[in-house]
Amino acid sequence: MKAKYQSVLDLGEKLNIQNGDVKEEGGKLKINGTAKTQYEKNLLWDEIKKVGGENPTDLVADIKVEDTSVFAYHTVEKGETLGKIAKQYYGNPSKYTAIFKANGNILKNPDVIHPGQELVIPNL
Repeated sequence: MKAKYQSVLDLGEKLNIQNGDVKEEGGKLKINGTAKTQYEKNLLWDEIKKVGGENPTDLVADIKVEDTSVFAYHTVEKGETLGKIAKQYYGNPSKYTAIFKANGNILKNPDVIHPGQELVIPNL
């Protein structure tokens, strides 16, 4: 069972999921842990669904979220724009205004962001 969901376990390790626990019980794989943000929890669930289908019957996962006040945190990389970042997290580049407003303490112009800046990606 663990072999089937190895990509999920690897992603959990990469995301540094806290209080992680994985065990096989009654023919099911049980996964518990705490993701930093809702976005990271969503990434794990996307991987679970990719492997086990929309409603996997051989896996039970209880993933909590440490910080529910934000959707994610993002470190700006060279060549990124707020629109590109909004598309990554929300699937819609026009939601960049929400990111701009949430980061008014460090951003003065939505067209000017710099590599290395830590942005809050707000819940919508």
